[in-house]
Amino acid sequence: MQNKKSDNLFKKANLLLPGGVNSPVRAFRGVGGNPLFIEKAWGAYISDVDKNIYIDYVGSWGPMILGHAHPKVTEAICETAQLGTSFGAPCKLEVEMAELLCQRIPSLEKVRLVNSGTEAVMGAIRLARAYTGKNKIVKFIGAYHGHADYLLVKAGSGAMTLSQPDSLGVPKEFVKHTLLAPYNDIKKFDTLVKKHSQDVAAIIIEPIAGNMGLVLPQKGFLQAIKRICQKNKILLIFDEVMTGFRVHPQGAQGLFNLKPDLTTFGKIIGGGLPVGAYGGAGKIMNLVSPQGPVYQAGTLSGNPLAMAAGIATLKQLNSKVYLSLQKKTERLAKGLKELADQAGISVQVHAVCGMFSIFFTDQKVSQLKDVQASRLEMFKAFFHLMLQHGIYLPPSPFEACFVSVKHGENEIAKTLRAAKDSFFILKSKFREKGTK
Repeated sequence: MQNKKSDNLFKKANLLLPGGVNSPVRAFRGVGGNPLFIEKAWGAYISDVDKNIYIDYVGSWGPMILGHAHPKVTEAICETAQLGTSFGAPCKLEVEMAELLCQRIPSLEKVRLVNSGTEAVMGAIRLARAYTGKNKIVKFIGAYHGHADYLLVKAGSGAMTLSQPDSLGVPKEFVKHTLLAPYNDIKKFDTLVKKHSQDVAAIIIEPIAGNMGLVLPQKGFLQAIKRICQKNKILLIFDEVMTGFRVHPQGAQGLFNLKPDLTTFGKIIGGGLPVGAYGGAGKIMNLVSPQGPVYQAGTLSGNPLAMAAGIATLKQLNSKVYLSLQKKTERLAKGLKELADQAGISVQVHAVCGMFSIFFTDQKVSQLKDVQASRLEMFKAFFHLMLQHGIYLPPSPFEACFVSVKHGENEIAKTLRAAKDSFFILKSKFREKGTK
C-alpha cells in the first residue's frame, strides 16, 4: 500500500502539532512507523488520504457501535445543525438524553452531561469527595480515567508503593491522595483499603479494563469490591466511558448485575461527537451545582449536536443488536485463537460483546504486568502485517479492538484470512530471530 500523502501530512503536522498528532496513541509510537491520515469512514470501513481502504476495528475508540456514518445518526446531526450548533442554554434534547440514560441504567436517578470522559470522571470524583467528606481515591494499575492530574499515576515496584506522577507537569502533591491497587487482586485491594479506610472517598474502576488491552474481571472481583466499599462507606465509581452501552444494554453494570454509586459515561452516548456524563442516586447528585455546593460547569455541556447524535444512536440499540454483536465478537475471537494455534503461536484472546484483544503470550492475562510481559514486538509486527492486508487495528498493544454492527460475515472472514497469513509470517520471522 502507498502512504505517500499520509507521510507528507505527518511531516507537516510535526511542524505544527506536538508529535504530529492531537492524541498520543495516534502517532503509532506503540507500533512504529507513521500514522495514517483518515479521509472517510462508512460502515465497517475507513479510507486514508492515499485512498487505501481498511476494515476498521478502532471505531473512533468505541462510539461507532452502529458503524461509521450511520444514516440515522448523520440525519439527526444534519437536521439539528440547521437549528443551531450550540446555545449555551438549556435545550430539549439534553432532557431527552438524561431521560434515556436514567431509563436504561438502573443505578441512575440523575445525571450531569459534560463534554468528555475525562470531564465526567473529574466531576464524579469531586462529587464523591464532597459526599463522603474524605480525600483519597483508589484506582487500579493500568486503568486510564482521563488526563486529570491526580489520575495520571503509575505504580512503583508494587501496589503499596507511594504514588508518583506519570507525566511531567504534575506535582507530587497532586497525586498524594491517589492510591494504587493491582486489577484482579482483591487481597491487595482489601489490604490497601484497610490501611486508609478512614480517608478513602471513592474507588474508581473500569469494570472491564480496556486501557491495558481488554482484561476481564475475575469471578467475584467486582462483587468483592462493592462489599468492601459498602463496609467502609466508600463510594464505588464505575468508569463506563468505554463499556457503557457497548457490552450490554445496561453497560458492564448490567452485565455483572451490580449497581455502583456513581457511573461515568462517554463514547456511544454522543454517537461519535464529544460527550460525557456522570450520574447516580439523587441524594448524591443533588450536591452538584446549582442545586448543591459542588461546582462544575461547561459551555458546551448538553449541546444539541452531541445530544442528537447520541439519542439517535441509543434508539437503534436493542436486544437483537447486542445478540448479533456478541456472536460476531465471539466468532472473531474464536477464529483468531484457532488460527494462532494452527500457526504454533501462543496467544490469549479476550472478548466481550463488541470488544476484543489479542495478547501474544502463553500466560494468563489478568492485570497490567501480564500485558507488559507479553511479546510486544510480536504484536507490533502483527499490527503492520494486518494493516498490509487492509485491517486497521488499534496501534498499541494496550488498547482494545471494537466491533460494530456493520462488521458482517464478509468483513469477519476477510479479517480471519488476513490473520491466518499474518500468523504464519510471524512464526517464520520470529523463529529466525530466535524468539521463543
